[in-house]
Amino acid sequence: MRFSQLLPIAPGTLQGVPETEVTGVSHDSRAVSPGQLYAALPGANVHGAKFAPDLIRAGVTAILTDDAGWQLISDSLSADESDRELLAGVTALIVEAPRAVLGFVSAAVYGTTSVPDLIGVTGTNGKTTTTYLADGMLAALGHRTAVIGTVAILIAGDTVPSVRTTPEAPELHALFAKMRAAEVDTCSMEVSSHALSQHRVDGAHFNVAGFTNLSQDHLDFHNTMEEYFEAKAQLFTRTFSDKAVIVIEDEWGERMTEAAQVPVRTLGRDDRSQWRIEHTPGEADFVLHLDDGQSIRLRSPLPGDFNVTNTALAASMLIESGIPAAEIDAIGRSFVATVPGRMEIIDVSGPRALEESHPELLPRAIVDYSHTPDAIAKALATLHADSDELIIVFGAGGDRDRGKRFGMGQAAAREADVIVLTDDNPRTEDPDTIRAAIRQGIDAEVDAGRARVKKIIEVPDRGAAIDEAIAEADPRATVLIAGKGHETGQTVGTTVTDFDDRARTRSALSMRLGGEQPGKVHR
Repeated sequence: MRFSQLLPIAPGTLQGVPETEVTGVSHDSRAVSPGQLYAALPGANVHGAKFAPDLIRAGVTAILTDDAGWQLISDSLSADESDRELLAGVTALIVEAPRAVLGFVSAAVYGTTSVPDLIGVTGTNGKTTTTYLADGMLAALGHRTAVIGTVAILIAGDTVPSVRTTPEAPELHALFAKMRAAEVDTCSMEVSSHALSQHRVDGAHFNVAGFTNLSQDHLDFHNTMEEYFEAKAQLFTRTFSDKAVIVIEDEWGERMTEAAQVPVRTLGRDDRSQWRIEHTPGEADFVLHLDDGQSIRLRSPLPGDFNVTNTALAASMLIESGIPAAEIDAIGRSFVATVPGRMEIIDVSGPRALEESHPELLPRAIVDYSHTPDAIAKALATLHADSDELIIVFGAGGDRDRGKRFGMGQAAAREADVIVLTDDNPRTEDPDTIRAAIRQGIDAEVDAGRARVKKIIEVPDRGAAIDEAIAEADPRATVLIAGKGHETGQTVGTTVTDFDDRARTRSALSMRLGGEQPGKVHR
């Protein structure tokens, strides 16, 4: 695309040659290459224009920036004659707010305004699961699919690790271009509140947007629940979507229905909803009743009553996207979906024959990403039905929303029989302080007589905590390892070390099956 074609999308001042062509877009100075447009964005600490002179010397000649950025570039390249000659060969589009136009510029350059069909899911909990459930249904119907989200980016079966829930706008549209090349017809995508606030999904338009729920999280970024809600609500405007399916099992769902600027289909378990879930608690099978009289038989492939809601949301979004209800009904109880680190039952590694012949030796172990009060409460509540004893291993991340830690402790105390309190990703915070904040929530429930918990153990080392929980659990117990889910690293200070809850849990099960006892650390 020529620079002159970008002016209607991003009105501003054009420096240089209007017919200069750009073949791609990047805001990452480490990844941009000659021929691409480098977006030099103002940052909290450093302006991206600081890196532009070296890029220009390396052959990059197309820049998107603001007045401050262009001044910084001009000043840096004005002292040396050879640099001045390079500056003369640069074409720049200078706009007031480059981040606000970056997504639309990226969509134009990559030609991805409407390709592929997009299904977007937002909410506090359930985004990842719902996208994987929708993808599983689409695959069963013969579609060529993609997924973008927290766990990974999947394009027609190929996996690309994901750094953010939603990539930055240039990366996102480059991914859409790859999907087009791979002949993907539908992409199921998580849309985070950060992405909406930071213009990462600008230029993307969703056939259907879905809302799962809203509970406390990310208030270190949004400050208040109201700001958090307003960030999510942007998805349900005509800028981003054509229509919406909104779960109204909490007050925020009802508010989102009122705030939405696109046609809404409501989903829930009572007569307030246009589409109603008929479900017996504890069962995987359920029926989704549509307001035109059709009934769709579905089965959640994942444990938990909340995953029934996620399955119903995925199905509803596909129906709203144009897939006949009868087609969803045909695969509704046979499609498969596995979500890494989301209510994932961990199988033992080691002698399979011994495990099968002596199932009574091992507790059930489940790894889940639940890291908010609401998610912990729901995950534990759904495991009560078939567990004699419920054990939770969890902590809270450092340098993040501190206000939710008390509530996480409360939820665990109300729903678990045993709590093994440990570290999550403390980052640069004092781990003792984080655990103490959670412990205050636990103690508050105990003191008020509302607690189910009978035993509390504090084991700071996360690996040792998992070992101890598995070693001490009754074979009829369920051990929930919560908080990190699919993550494969633990951040302490600024150092990330390899750590995977699933691998460590599998190892602990194997040690128990083999008669080994890991060292116990009681607190």
